[in-house]
Amino acid sequence: MTTATVVDERVARTSTLTALLKRPEIGALVAAIAIFAFFAVTTDVFATPSGASTWLRGASTIGIMAVAVALLMIGGEFDLSAGAMTGFTGLVVGVLTTEYGLNIWAAIIVSLGLALGAGAINGILVMKTGLPSFIVTLGTFFVLQGIDLAGTKALIGQVAIQGMSDVPYYDQAKRLFGSNLSVNGGLVYASVFWWLAVTVVATWVLLRTKTGNWIFSVGGAQTAARQVGVPVFRTKVGLFMTTAGAGWLVGMLLLFTTSTVQSNTGVGQEFIYIICAVVGGCLMTGGYGSAIGAALGALIYGMVNQGIVYSGWDNNWLKAFLGVMLLGAVLLNEWVRKRAETAR
Repeated sequence: MTTATVVDERVARTSTLTALLKRPEIGALVAAIAIFAFFAVTTDVFATPSGASTWLRGASTIGIMAVAVALLMIGGEFDLSAGAMTGFTGLVVGVLTTEYGLNIWAAIIVSLGLALGAGAINGILVMKTGLPSFIVTLGTFFVLQGIDLAGTKALIGQVAIQGMSDVPYYDQAKRLFGSNLSVNGGLVYASVFWWLAVTVVATWVLLRTKTGNWIFSVGGAQTAARQVGVPVFRTKVGLFMTTAGAGWLVGMLLLFTTSTVQSNTGVGQEFIYIICAVVGGCLMTGGYGSAIGAALGALIYGMVNQGIVYSGWDNNWLKAFLGVMLLGAVLLNEWVRKRAETAR
């Protein structure tokens, strides 16, 4: 009887270890704790309320997009237009309100509609043509970038929106997207609460709903998923629309936090979103990943980005860190997966 008890305990321990190793966000969690501890010890400002306010704000907008991109990557696709979408949606609201006098809430809704429409077009083109999403969304990226630069300049004669704070009802929209809360001398911006909400909802969808099962299925084995009745077309188009919708949300958060938007806003950020998702446990091949992990990947980026400044280092080291972080995450994710399979 004693022997049987010992065996059972070993099985229980193995099962717990296996379950832990299978969680895609574990590596990102350990890295986030280590990075926080490093900069908290080596700098005077990083762990203070004012210091944390800065890197949390930066991580929050990256995190919202990283979570949406993670869902899309789990579904087996990429969206390189995500960064340009944030600038595009902010510019639409700015132009419609400051130049054409449209009600600010109507402009926000129009901007959302255009974003979702662009996301739907991306998804439909990918599914109908069979072209890689990398190519389709790269084309969309250049279209949006051209509209942001040439279109805005043609309409208003410049490449930046000014005077947003004078638009009627601007304060109402700012309370929703650009307000902040003072906590112990530091500011917690609305974007942080939006980031938490998006992460919670995405995690719930992935782990507790039929839609979440569909997302994992279409990313892991699309043909098999279609054969068992998973609506592959609808699921993937919905994921592209989700990424575009997240781009709209970040565009609104940036616009109403700073009261301005540039034509190059968001350009170049799309690869950072992907890196954060990969660091959080998403596989480049799809079918595996975590919304929480992507949020932690964005937190890591935000902490390092600001920690380098607080430490007085050359900002260019951030690029090197991103490269190391990406390669390290890919190798770690592969090792963890093999370890979990061996321990099964």
